[in-house]
Amino acid sequence: VQLQASGGGLVQAGGSLRLSCAASGSILRVNVMGWYRQAPGKQRELVAAISSGGVTNYADSVKGRFTISRGDAKNTVYLQMNSLKPEDTAVYHCNSVPVWASGSGKAYWGQGTLVTVSS
Repeated sequence: VQLQASGGGLVQAGGSLRLSCAASGSILRVNVMGWYRQAPGKQRELVAAISSGGVTNYADSVKGRFTISRGDAKNTVYLQMNSLKPEDTAVYHCNSVPVWASGSGKAYWGQGTLVTVSS
């Protein structure tokens, strides 16, 4: 399994970013994929999820501003982030829902991407 997120960067409040996640391996068989984020000093949280059938769910904090989607090739997941706020600053990862774990039970996170929103 490999997960690689990209597209982060520095943006002013009110701006937009589009994150991409390339997935490979067994994780492609899961039903639900999601975007998680972890801000400094805070616990990681699930902000958006999408099922293989296209059903989406969002955390209240991003509802109406973020949009999760899947690519046509099914191995890519996107997160369109609009109207960004300083509190959106975090490292963003994609992963399955629930989180992918190895045979030993250890969670696998792959490469994340840093989003920094300046006020």
